[in-house]
Amino acid sequence: MQLADERIELVPFKDSDFEFFQKIITCPQMMEHVYDPLTYDEAKSSFEGRLPPWKFESDNWRSFIITEIINGDKLGYISLRIVNHEAKIAEVGFMIKASAQGKGLGSKALKLMKQYAFDTLMLNKLVAFCSVHNVGSYSLLEKEDFSRESCLKQNTLMNNQYRDDYAYSLCNPAL
Repeated sequence: MQLADERIELVPFKDSDFEFFQKIITCPQMMEHVYDPLTYDEAKSSFEGRLPPWKFESDNWRSFIITEIINGDKLGYISLRIVNHEAKIAEVGFMIKASAQGKGLGSKALKLMKQYAFDTLMLNKLVAFCSVHNVGSYSLLEKEDFSRESCLKQNTLMNNQYRDDYAYSLCNPAL
């Protein structure tokens, strides 16, 4: 399976990606609108649950490193997990490192993930959730045709404060 365009490719997680993943998921600035930064042990456990092999029947995340083709730089990661196997619905999530944000790379990665979800996995629907304060994430979702379905009040607890999230969805246009 090749998930790539002219600029980036999505490569399934491998053991050597842990350091990159850990830098993102334990960084307070990167995690500001997501959830409390993980400890090293929590990051290790989360990472190990994302390593291949993955099956459609799995409940864990299928994660890919977003890699720039020209120089091999790791730009972030994007993940998908089936949340309703019967209805073929999956949640998608992404993290783009700060130096790669605002360059259209997240959009490219989300386009590739949509293609994988709808054309390869034959999913019916993708859903995504993000903080109402995470302008970058919800702008990206809206750019990629996700529809804002609701505002989930006090949906996430971060730093001992409840935060509101937006819920987004995108149905498979071929179904």
